[in-house]
Amino acid sequence: MNTLNWAHALPLIFMAVMGLALLVYVILDGYDLGVGILLPYASDTEKDVMVSSIGPFWDANETWLVLGVGMLLVCFPMAHGVVLSALYLPVALMLVGLILRGTAFDFRVKARDTHKTTWNRLFAAGSLLASLAQGWMLGAYITGFQNDAWSLLFSAGIALTLPAAYAMLGVGWLIMKTEGSLQRKAARWGRRVLWPMGFALTGISLASPLVSQTVSAKWFMLPELFALLPIALACATAFFAIRHVLRAPHVLEAGYGWIVFVATVAIFVLAFFGLAYSIYPYIVIDRITVWQAASATESLAVIGVGVAITLPVIIAYTIYMYRVFWGKARALTYGL
Repeated sequence: MNTLNWAHALPLIFMAVMGLALLVYVILDGYDLGVGILLPYASDTEKDVMVSSIGPFWDANETWLVLGVGMLLVCFPMAHGVVLSALYLPVALMLVGLILRGTAFDFRVKARDTHKTTWNRLFAAGSLLASLAQGWMLGAYITGFQNDAWSLLFSAGIALTLPAAYAMLGVGWLIMKTEGSLQRKAARWGRRVLWPMGFALTGISLASPLVSQTVSAKWFMLPELFALLPIALACATAFFAIRHVLRAPHVLEAGYGWIVFVATVAIFVLAFFGLAYSIYPYIVIDRITVWQAASATESLAVIGVGVAITLPVIIAYTIYMYRVFWGKARALTYGL
């Protein structure tokens, strides 16, 4: 009986840890991707401050992506094969975007002035490409990797939505990490991107039940429908909290700009839990359940020892890093 309980519980535990890793990645790397997307709209001096604001964090933020994908590989190998086979091209494009960002980040501060603009553009292009690819991957996942016209259109819709949401995260980050004219400019960017993000997310949410029977069944059955209503209301509350702060300069000047970032993160978290609720118990919608995809119980037990050691270390150094490098950003400088 004990073995049966572990066989049922371990896949759920590892699914939760993998989901947590991917959620943390989307939030942490999401804001620095958003900063990269916004980079072309800033002056040269502001670009230096914007890159400086993410400089100590962006590389470490991607650790969570490695953790999440690694757990998919070792804990759910059947799902890993299906997911990465279906998403080979967008995964490759995402990696190209991330490589462009990493290369541009290092070279933009060392290049001659005549080349700096090129590296800035590559940094922004890499950020946008990675965001578009991740959006397509999410859309394809929700549709169960179907290739009909509606599913492809849905994936394209999320691909266009995610950069706007990341840009909103970037706005919140810049409001917290900068001051003066750049902070005010970030608030203006936020006012421009807020409604497109809101309309796009609402449209995608309404379309989700149409492209997935699993999502539709969860959304339009009682009493499950009432379980989702608080998520929708909380998202609406967070949205209008962002709108209020962005339209109130005195609130920003009083030091409450962090509300924009926190409220945007809340929308991401609520959307994540809504998605998790909608697709459970599948890991590949309508095709593979969590238990069907999981490795053997004995293998998961061994993997659990490694995760129990690794995960607290990653959490600890992430918290420590943000504590050490917290504060207002300044332009990057390199000593000899």
